[in-house]
Amino acid sequence: MPKTIYIAAALLLDAQGRSLLVRKRGSSIFMQPGGKIDAGETPLQALVRELEEELQLRIDPAQARPLGQFRGPAANEPGFEVCCELFEVRTEQAVEPAAEIEEARWVTSPDGLQVAPLSRDQIFPRFMPA
Repeated sequence: MPKTIYIAAALLLDAQGRSLLVRKRGSSIFMQPGGKIDAGETPLQALVRELEEELQLRIDPAQARPLGQFRGPAANEPGFEVCCELFEVRTEQAVEPAAEIEEARWVTSPDGLQVAPLSRDQIFPRFMPA
């Protein structure tokens, strides 16, 4: 049975309806922005913190719309699965990769990118249909 990592992530959308994917330093895999939920944090608190740390993006928690909980294999940690609380966040603010994020791309489709299983198999097909 795989070990579980609990994360909060954003389906971060811009005014053109594109979704932001991020790639961590040392990895070739793109994924939704977000990260691990710390002890004592709610998923929403973790999301707000992670977006600010990783993308210099400050959001009002009220603008994050819960989309549900999703599970899938962890992209960068073999033998683990992620349990993801996903939120839709719409923004027109610029993002600036920071902390462990090396690259951020606005996309309408994950085609042509190496994408985390959760994003590729569940999030894009459900929320960003081609």
